Amino acid sequence: MIYRLIILVFLSILLIIGFSHHGAKNERSSPIVLQTKDSASPKVVLLVIDSLMDKPLKKAIQEDKAPALEFFLKHGLYSKELVSSYPTMSVTIDSTLITGTNPDKHKIPGLVWFKEDEQRIISYGNGFFETLKYGVPEFAQNSLFQFNNVDLDSNVKTIHEELDNNGVQTASINALIYRGNYKHTLKIPKFLAKTTPLPDQYQTKGPKILSFGDLIRLDPKNNHVINRLGLNDAFAAQELKYLLKNDVLPEFTILYMPENDHAVHRKGPMTTKGIEKLDKHLQEVLNAYPKWENALDTIIWIIIGDGNQSAVKKNKKEALIDLREALSDYNVLKLGEPVRNKDEVVITANERMAYVYKINNDFSIKDIANKLQTDSRIAWIAWKKNDMVQVISGRHKGTFQFKPGGSYKDVYDQTWDIKGNRAILDLKIDGNHHISYRNYPDGLARLYGALHSQKGDFLIVDAKPGYEFIGESSPEHAGGGAHGSMHKDDSLTPMIVTGTDKSIDHLRIVDLKRWILDVLEGDIKQIN
Repeated sequence: MIYRLIILVFLSILLIIGFSHHGAKNERSSPIVLQTKDSASPKVVLLVIDSLMDKPLKKAIQEDKAPALEFFLKHGLYSKELVSSYPTMSVTIDSTLITGTNPDKHKIPGLVWFKEDEQRIISYGNGFFETLKYGVPEFAQNSLFQFNNVDLDSNVKTIHEELDNNGVQTASINALIYRGNYKHTLKIPKFLAKTTPLPDQYQTKGPKILSFGDLIRLDPKNNHVINRLGLNDAFAAQELKYLLKNDVLPEFTILYMPENDHAVHRKGPMTTKGIEKLDKHLQEVLNAYPKWENALDTIIWIIIGDGNQSAVKKNKKEALIDLREALSDYNVLKLGEPVRNKDEVVITANERMAYVYKINNDFSIKDIANKLQTDSRIAWIAWKKNDMVQVISGRHKGTFQFKPGGSYKDVYDQTWDIKGNRAILDLKIDGNHHISYRNYPDGLARLYGALHSQKGDFLIVDAKPGYEFIGESSPEHAGGGAHGSMHKDDSLTPMIVTGTDKSIDHLRIVDLKRWILDVLEGDIKQIN
């Protein structure tokens, strides 16, 4: 038993791959338009750098510590205001990225959430201690099979599925969400399969070319598998080099590099350590060409962050909002345990936002909201009532209500029916019913998407900058960086594009799929 426990702990360390995942000074009255130089390039590489942020990126470049990223920036156009998905956690963001939909359509609500029909908490890997409580086999099942093959809604098409249906080959390297039309086998390393309850393999569906660490790789000589079973930057870069050197790079490739996120969580948003490290791997990719400029000849490079991180205050007592304390009057479901008749509330903290579920009929969701409203560290609280979203705040009086449709139009040409105190979500509305977003970019659509991402009676709490939610065994980032919130400090991320003249009018992650399809296929019709 002791030996098995040691193995399980070791496996947890290897498998917890950081799925947490993951502001403009001047107010804008219209979306940003990004347009770059003309190119006849037939191929696209989408490089997703976890928690890439404008200020540390610029700092690393100014200090000559990121020559590869500087090269791409100099040969393309740059924006620091790509709007992320919500919650700003990697699993939800990446689901939005490859489906072109918000969580109300793709149905991945966050890193941790409560699945009503199964009466259990779903976790895709929220820290070491939380994972131990759920159990490694359940975590592995969720993240290696259920994530892509069950939870990601089958009614939406991924970019891999859509391109393949139109005869365009794609690849995915270390991306968390990769569902495609082809069957693949993820093989658990033998020493783990023999010493743990894990099966030898998992069946999954992905693009024709799929690489996911040591579980399935392209380059048989890729030995960067010790660190997180190959789910690291060095492994990803070598897999891309393998495709390039063997001249088998498909028309579209998505490459995910996670390690910058880990550095930012530890050291805070201004650290450049993660950027410097990943840039060395990008230099290795560029060095595969006779000259770096040759990398631009046949490939459109799209480099994005998946979201921002904001600083968490150093004082733990002040910085960490323990939702168990705030809801101590209720019986809270314990992690890893089945729901009991006496359980009343479920807490799933996603760093700077959290879902709180009511699983007992003896009180209302508004009762929970009223208790949380007294905490000055919470920016706002939202839930569904009939067909309207309800939002309250301890800072502002009254309630703000909204739903799609109506006479108000925002900068993304979305229409809304709104009532109440608009200051709660920091909206600016002019005399023509035109909505501008300030602290919460695309706030109405993103909040609506999160609240309609799942079944059940629940609310969302969103923290003010500087604070983070915790529940039982949640990871803590006091003195470091965290994300999850809808605030612009967590939501705006950089984007570099080279080699295409296709403009993107709405600079949001939810719009990138449609734009990439247009880049690759011109007038291809969306497949629903």
